[in-house]
Parts: sequence; C-alpha cells; structure tokens
Amino acid sequence: MEKYFKYFTIFFLPFLVYSQETISGKVLFKSDNLDYPIEGANIYWLNSSQGTVTNQEGEFSIEKTANNSKLIISYIGFVNDTIQVQEQKYFDHYMKVDDNDLDEVTVVKKKNPTQRIYSMAQNVVLISEQELLKAACCNLSESFETNPAVDVNHSDALTGSKKIEMLGLKSPYILITEENIPMVRGASQAFGLSFTPGTWVESIQVTKGMGSVVNGFESIAGQINAELKKPLNDIPLFLNGFYGFDGRIEMNAHLNEKVSEKVTTTFFLHHNRRDKKNDKNNDGFLDKPLQDQNNFLNKWQYTDALNGIVGFFNIRYLDDEKILGMNNNESRNVWNGEISTKRFDSSFKLGYVNPNLPFQSLGVQLAYSSHDQNSLYGLRNYDINQNSFFSNVVYNSIITNTQNKIKFGLNYTSDVYDEILNRRDVGRKDNSFGGFFEYSFDNFNNLNFVAGLRYDTHNNMGSFFTPRFHLRYTPVDRFTVKASYGQGRKIANIYAENQQMFYSNRSIEIINSKLENSTYGLNTEKATNYGLSLDKGFNLFGGQGNFIIDYFKTDFDDKVIIDFEYPGIVQIYNSTDKKSYYQSFQAEIIYSINRFNMTTAYKNYDVQISYNDGIKSKPLQPSEIFFLNIGYESQNNDGKLWKYDFTLNRVGKQRLMRNPRDNASHTNPQTLINAQVTKVFSEKFELYAGGENLLNYKQENPIIFSEDPSNSLFDASIIHGPIFGASFYAGFRFKILN
Repeated sequence: MEKYFKYFTIFFLPFLVYSQETISGKVLFKSDNLDYPIEGANIYWLNSSQGTVTNQEGEFSIEKTANNSKLIISYIGFVNDTIQVQEQKYFDHYMKVDDNDLDEVTVVKKKNPTQRIYSMAQNVVLISEQELLKAACCNLSESFETNPAVDVNHSDALTGSKKIEMLGLKSPYILITEENIPMVRGASQAFGLSFTPGTWVESIQVTKGMGSVVNGFESIAGQINAELKKPLNDIPLFLNGFYGFDGRIEMNAHLNEKVSEKVTTTFFLHHNRRDKKNDKNNDGFLDKPLQDQNNFLNKWQYTDALNGIVGFFNIRYLDDEKILGMNNNESRNVWNGEISTKRFDSSFKLGYVNPNLPFQSLGVQLAYSSHDQNSLYGLRNYDINQNSFFSNVVYNSIITNTQNKIKFGLNYTSDVYDEILNRRDVGRKDNSFGGFFEYSFDNFNNLNFVAGLRYDTHNNMGSFFTPRFHLRYTPVDRFTVKASYGQGRKIANIYAENQQMFYSNRSIEIINSKLENSTYGLNTEKATNYGLSLDKGFNLFGGQGNFIIDYFKTDFDDKVIIDFEYPGIVQIYNSTDKKSYYQSFQAEIIYSINRFNMTTAYKNYDVQISYNDGIKSKPLQPSEIFFLNIGYESQNNDGKLWKYDFTLNRVGKQRLMRNPRDNASHTNPQTLINAQVTKVFSEKFELYAGGENLLNYKQENPIIFSEDPSNSLFDASIIHGPIFGASFYAGFRFKILN
C-alpha cells in the first residue's frame, strides 16, 4: 500500500500544485542600497473589492481573478503603482517615494538596530550592521554585548577569550554558522568566535530554541548565523583601524571589484596584534595574552538574475599565535603557554530559482575546512587537527498554493579528528548522513507554523529521528504568541570544548558510562527543548515599542558533566540517574522614538545539573541579569552627526565551586558598563572612541596559587568576571562608496 501511495503522490503532485492560481510576492523600497520591506501595503485588483495587505516582511498572497490582470499596490508616502500581471506567479515590487509626503517615508524606514522577525514562526532576532557598530566589534565574540539575545562571559584568566551562552547553555550547544554553513564547532569551539572580524559581517540572525531541521541535529539552544558582506552589494573600499590602550591594534580592509556583468569579488584582510604585557593585579601572570593574528578571505559572487542563478565561492586562511602565562620568565617556577592555530576554509554555494515558477528552488552547499591547533599549557601538550567536509542539498516548492510550502533535502558531514593529549591519541572519525522534510503553513495574516523531521545515521551515534516544530499566532493586532518544540543530539568534544581544564594542574578522570555508541567512553547527549514567547506592541509618547516575554526549558538525557566541583581534579561522566535541565526566563522592552533607541531586559536562570553526588545549580551561572542599552543619534546635518551608545549589565550572584583558598559559596553581584561615542564626518569617514567595564570591576586574585604554579591546586579556570578592569579604545572607519 505504501508503494502505491508513493506512486500516487509523485503522479498527482503537479496537478495539486497548479490546481489553484495564486499571485504572491514582496513589496519593498530601497534606501542606502538596502532593501526594506513595507508592512501594511494595500494589494487589490483593479475595479474589484478583492484585496489583501502585506505582512511584516512585506509578503502577500492573493488569488487571481478570471477577468482582471491589473494589480494595484498602494501605501502612504509612496507612489501608487499598477502592475500588469500576466504569466508571473511571484514577483518583488519596489515602490518609489512620493516626494510630496517625505515625512511619512522617514517614519516607515526607521528601524531598530536589533529587530525581532515577528512574521516568522521561529523566535528570530536580527542584529544589523548598525548594531554591530555600537561597540568595539572586532570579532564575533564581541558582537553580542550591546543586545540581550546572547550572554557574554569571560572563560579563563589566561587567554582573555570570551564565551557566549544562550538559554543558559554554552556555545557547543549552539549551532554557529556563517551563511548557514557550520563554522564554530569541534576544534574551533574554544577560540573560533574570535576568528571572524566584525567588519566582515553584514548581519547576525539569532534563533532561540531548536532551529530548523535543515541545519542539522545539534542546534539544541539555538542558532547564530553570521551573514558576511556580499560582493554584489559591497563598496569598492572599506578601511577600519582600531587601537586599544591595552596594546591591541587591529586593521581591516575590504577591496571590492566588479569583474564582469555577472561576477563580483571582494578581498577581506584582517590583522590583529597585542604586544604589550599587562599585569595589573601583580600576580605574575599576563592579564591578556600576547597575540598576532592574520586573516584573509576572498569571496566571489556570480549572479544571473534572468535565469535565476546565484553562486558564491569563498576561500579563507587564518594564522593565529597566542603567548600566555607568567610575565616573568626568569623565575625558576614558570608556567607558560602557547597556542598556535592555522585554519583553511573553502565553501561553494549555488542557488537556482525557477524563473517561471519562483516558488521552486534548489540550493547546494559544499564546504571543506582544516583546523590545526598546537598548544602548550604548562606541562600539558594538546594538539588537535580537524578536517571537515560538509554538504547540503535543499529543494523548496509548494503544495496547492504559496500558503503551503515544503522543503526537503539530504546532508552529509565528515569530521576527522587527529587529537593528541600528552602524547596520547584520543582522536576519532565522525560520519553522518541525513535526510529531512519540512512543511510550512502561512495564511499571510495571523497564523503560520513549521513542522520538520530529519533522520540521521551516524557511525558513532547510531540512527535516530529529530523532530522540530514552531508556531506563530497573532490573535489580535500587535500581539504575537510563539511556541516551539524540538529534539537534538550531540557528541561532547570534551577536550576541545573545555580547554580551560588545561589552565590548571587538575588531573582529568573520565568515568565511563559503558553504554553503546559511546565516544571517549561517554554516551551521546540527548536534549528536548520547549519554548514560549509573547510579544505585545505598544505606542508611548509618540514612539513605538514592544514588550516581550520568552521562556525556554531544555531537558537532557545522558548529559555529559564536566565536574570541577572538587579542587585538583576534573571528573567527566554521563548523568544517567536524574535529568539535568536548563530554564531561562526573559522579559524585554524595546522602544524607539525619533533618534532614540532603548532595549532593556531582565533574565532569570534556573539551571540544575545532576552530578554524581546530587543535583546542584550550575556553577558560575548568574541567577539573574539586568540589561540596558541606550542609543541616540544627533540631527543629521549634511551627513554629519554624533552617535552615543551606553550599555549596562547587572550580573547577579553565581555559585562557586569548592575552593582551597576561599570559603565563599557565591560571588557578589557585579555591574559592568560600556559606552561609545562616534563622530560621523560624512558618509565616507567617521571616528569612534569608547570604554569597557568603566566602573573598573575586577575579580580579585583570579588565579589560585599564582605564586606557586607547580602546586597541584594551581587553577586559572574559575573565572566569574573581568580581571583586567577598565579598558579604552579609539578607531576610524573610511569608505569609498563608488
């Protein structure tokens, strides 16, 4: 019977697709070479009462009448248009500004630098380039400090690297991609976020909760996708110079060239160096490592709009050197470290949209990377080389009309880990092959949902299904409810993802689970995530805002525990008796009026970990966080203006592990303030200056037994706040626009 049903579906699907003729598209306007969707535009047939309005993404869908082919598109502040609809089923339409009504147009195109994508079923936050410029955004790890979507913390007292968390979960549980190709994973987890300069990034999409089945089975807490600047839209020349008074110097350059009518290329260059030794707390250790990083990316774009083809080819090379440890190398009792990383990436993307049937498209993604890290941590050697291949094929179409969309495809991933810890081979090979199907429904009004299922077979994890579901419902105007559910799986790369354990003399003990499909003697982690979001728009004092509540819970089976609870040892094991769970609650207010933007949020975390000796709250996890960001722009005077940005984080108490030096069970709350001012002289040139941690908060004595690094209890991994204190910087941005 199943066989006959398959044949029936294949045969009759084309008839189902074309049984009802529907016209759909998107209404936009262009400003500063960027496309802005128009929400609430009126769409109706000439001399007819049949019509609709565009949603928040500017999208619309309308049934075609038998006796009319002229479509009217209108919106206040723009010139009304009449479109002759003949053969096309889908089109993008750009409206022209009505010169007699410029005031309304200004209001329409004004956008908050950080936006919620309300029309999507997924819980998505879009961080624009304007948001990235609010701070000293020199790499991806520093891109989230001015918005509450992601938490940024310090990882250790030696490398100066920052770690990110979402929903209380560390970055290994977040799918981090560049242009939807996995980028920060496995060997690159510890430092990979610092390998992508912020000036290369066009926007960042943050998806909370389980992501789409298209993106794999590992996106447990969510997905962070960085979209790089596209050659077709990039400017001929961009220069950025940065100087930090801690001795950090950065230079970035983008060089864009149009090779032909269809081919454009951009060269991205990046240099980062810190050669100043800082030891403000006089503990004998460098507060920040000495560093020399060189980064090169060449991006090619091929565009054939007439035939519906677009392609990208990227090739990148990175060389990063870090020196860390004791400031005085003349001591007989010395602890030094070195981290040398060389990385090569290459990716190819090809997309095809059927010019006659725009709802049908095919996408192909291919990527290869080689990540080679050689490191010395005191007396420990840790070397890891990861060679990865990623491929993804995705087909998009509709069923009956554009309200019912389908997406399916195949995915293959291969990872070869050559991993050596103190001359002991702990490497492995991972191969996975998966298929996925996703159905989306959207009534282009108040309801849409996405339901997906993927099946994967993995040489070290076995075969398994991972379902995902996302729902959006708008019962009344400007009030949106979103819900999500999903399952995910993950192999814990216990050494690569937790290199802070090497910044100590702790012994490392793996307690084997002795279960099937194990890696490092540990079982695969299984997670289930639930999410609920409420969003209410409001008007206040002539401005617009949104009040948002997010709640997420993640339950784990076979959670891999990295147990730092006892001094001198790290125990690693599966939590099998009782479940560990992560609960996060966030209340957020976004408000904009004229040239003023404000975002404030309150976060509360309840994270319980099932250790071998009982359930405890997650260590070094703030119980609550209060966030505030304020931005203001002065009046634009012939391209000249001032920009002011202020960010405050009030971090609540955090539970401490047992400590041979201190008896405290929790940290004290801490207040961190960052600020920046930018002077825009013209569209081509601007200067900026700012400071971080302006209240000069410092964790006292962050390194345990810093005076005796040979002590078995020496530990530089227990970090709950900044150790450097206040820091200041200045820089410039220069553009050649045409």
